[in-house]
Amino acid sequence: QVQLVESGGGLVQAGGSLILSCAASGSIFSINAMGWYRQAPGKQRELVAHMTSGGSPNYADSVKGRFTISRDNAKNTMSLQMNSLKPEDTAVYYCNLDIRRTPWGTSVNYWGQGTQVTVSS
Repeated sequence: QVQLVESGGGLVQAGGSLILSCAASGSIFSINAMGWYRQAPGKQRELVAHMTSGGSPNYADSVKGRFTISRDNAKNTMSLQMNSLKPEDTAVYYCNLDIRRTPWGTSVNYWGQGTQVTVSS
């Protein structure tokens, strides 16, 4: 079994910062691609940031220059540093990881439980 636990959401004023974290535990051989998604009320879930197994990051245009995705392979964790937050960043944020549980297995996609980020104006 694999568990993902997110932390770090909360309420912040516009212009403020938050750091989201996602920790994976359980039977893990390797973590490949990882990403952060968000879903605002009445909207579809959207990709915010993505990082390949090689460490190359990609960002949605709406967060470029403000958000930074990072990973710690030794600890099986990933983070999202969010700066200069705007009210339109308000959403539930989900981490998403492609995890290989054994050396011979294929990657399986896992989702975190979601954490609420609310940015007040």
